[in-house]
Amino acid sequence: MTPYATHLAVLFYGLCVGSFLNVCIYRIPEGKSVVRPGSACPACKTAIRWYDNIPVLSYLILRAQCRSCGEKVSVRYPSIELLTGLFAILSAYFFGFTANALVHFFFYSVLITITFIDIDHGIIPDVISLPGIPLFFALSFFVSEISWSDAVLGILAGGGSLWLVAFLYLKLTGHDGMGMGDVKLLAMMGAFIGWQGVLFTIFFSSLTGTLIGFTLMVVQRGNMKMSIPYGPFLAAGGAAYTLFGPDLIHWYFTLFR
Repeated sequence: MTPYATHLAVLFYGLCVGSFLNVCIYRIPEGKSVVRPGSACPACKTAIRWYDNIPVLSYLILRAQCRSCGEKVSVRYPSIELLTGLFAILSAYFFGFTANALVHFFFYSVLITITFIDIDHGIIPDVISLPGIPLFFALSFFVSEISWSDAVLGILAGGGSLWLVAFLYLKLTGHDGMGMGDVKLLAMMGAFIGWQGVLFTIFFSSLTGTLIGFTLMVVQRGNMKMSIPYGPFLAAGGAAYTLFGPDLIHWYFTLFR
């Protein structure tokens, strides 16, 4: 297989996984099985045929409509498929065609699922984050840069740091400023990226969250009561660390030499 065909195969694999993530994002918050029944139109409940369920392509051929009832299909479905396909390509590019790449792609897929569930419902399901802590701790052994001690410290630093922030905010203001879902999410991520990755993720998510929050506040003309889920920023920070983190940290410290 030529390199071009190989990358196309990786992209298509990522698109197919993205199609499955759409199912997970829709069904997990409702406590439904992600396996059965098969996909159906949310409007008319008609089962979607396999040839109408080809990632991205079916969306374009059907012109963003259900074949049975003509109901519009959200552009978010192919967008999530394309995003997942992009991370499949990035996994192969940065980690080669190895088990390491598959493990990282699985990590990104979980983060994509959590991101959109948090955007939709403002929650990070325990059914993902809690089993994810021991699972990613075990998978971290496939990542040569992370030792078991780094992974353990990552769990403690990830869960402990955000728990402390949430506790202090509650004591100072009398209001919950951060959900425990974020605490469990960062503990899960820390199991995979280690304590160094947790520090990077906190800095990255705080910076990007502040910039985007300020921008939205300006657009909303000073609406200070706006609630923005923090999970997507944590997920973006964790993904960024695995791809660019060490290089960015090295570049940052060389500026002061």
